[in-house]
Amino acid sequence: VQLQASGGGLVQPGGSLRLSCAASGRTFTTYVMGWFRQAPGKEREFVARFRWRINVTYYADSVKGRFTISGDNAKNTVYLQMNSLKAEDTAVYYCAAGSYWTSSSTAYAYWGQGTLVTVSS
Repeated sequence: VQLQASGGGLVQPGGSLRLSCAASGRTFTTYVMGWFRQAPGKEREFVARFRWRINVTYYADSVKGRFTISGDNAKNTVYLQMNSLKAEDTAVYYCAAGSYWTSSSTAYAYWGQGTLVTVSS
């Protein structure tokens, strides 16, 4: 599985961004797809995860109600819609694919290259 993340940028507090993660590989829909982020000087943290076919989602408390993860099977792409962005959302965002329904980054075998999101006025 190969993953390509995109969509990051500079946005003002309260604004929105949509991140995309394009996946390739014949069996990518069998994986759990996750978004993680890493702010400067901090450890990588879980943001959201998604399971294909049954469209089950799960979110970190810090983003619940503001972020939405979804997938488009026809486009082989997973999205992270981010609304009501805050300065503390500033980080490099990574998409990942793994075999287990978990928030632990160590369980995800495949990673995209990361896309920077900066929330600032």
